[in-house]
Amino acid sequence: MVDLIYKEEVYKIIGAAMEVHKELGCGFLEAVYQEALSLEFEEQKITFEQEKVIEIYYKDLLLNKKYKADFLCYGKIIIEIKALSSLNSDHENQLLNYLKATEEKVGLLINFGTKSLQYKRMVL
Repeated sequence: MVDLIYKEEVYKIIGAAMEVHKELGCGFLEAVYQEALSLEFEEQKITFEQEKVIEIYYKDLLLNKKYKADFLCYGKIIIEIKALSSLNSDHENQLLNYLKATEEKVGLLINFGTKSLQYKRMVL
């Protein structure tokens, strides 16, 4: 059996997202879920940085263009949230690019826009 990297931390983050989805349901804008999730992270004592700036390099040169991940939890797990009727490969690619740019290993794509919370754990 393969041991999942950051298993317990990911489990806690997903639990916090489920609590937010249980309380709010679907239908709100992404910004509402982001704010609610930050409050839930605080309540559950999950360390996080909100709207973490991600620098991008091209051939060892820092580009002016920067990305902002919705959250960086525990200093090592990138969280990208959505509030859409469905996720697609573009959303997955966005998270993979964040992982590549930061050299972090694990990311979570979380979608609050459906009746049941959707999430995808991605590993680089």
